[in-house]
Amino acid sequence: MKHYELIEHTADVGVKAYGKTVAEAFEHAAEAMFDIITDESTIDSIGEYDIQIEAPDLEQLLVDWLSKLLFLNDAEDLVFGKFEMTLTDNHLSAHIFGEKYNKKKHKMGVEIKAVTYHMLEVHKIAPIFVQVLFDI
Repeated sequence: MKHYELIEHTADVGVKAYGKTVAEAFEHAAEAMFDIITDESTIDSIGEYDIQIEAPDLEQLLVDWLSKLLFLNDAEDLVFGKFEMTLTDNHLSAHIFGEKYNKKKHKMGVEIKAVTYHMLEVHKIAPIFVQVLFDI
C-alpha cells in the first residue's frame, strides 16, 4: 500500500495519506509534509521528541498535529522522518524522531506556511485516509 499521494491545487499543495489505522494515516501525512519540506529519506533519527495533543475531533487533531510539527520545523529548525503514535478518542500521543536541518545534507524543498482546513478530511473506515492542504 502506498503511504500517500500529492494533491495538486492552485497556490497550495496537498496530501492524501493512507494507513491501516487512522493513527498510521496521521503518521504518513507527517511523512508527506516533510517530504515536501525536504527529502524525508535523508533525515536521521538522532533526536527524539514527545508530543501530546487533544482536540474536539479528529479533523482538528490532524490540523493541530501537523501544525505542531510545522512549528517545531520553523522555530527549532528541526526535520522529522519517523513517527510512532497512538490515537485514543481525540487524544494523540506521539514519539517522533529527527534532527536539526542541515542545508548540506537536506535538500531545500517547498516552504509550508500553514496547515489549512480547505478540503480537510479524515476517513475512518476502509479505505482509511486523511487529506489536508498546505499553504505554500
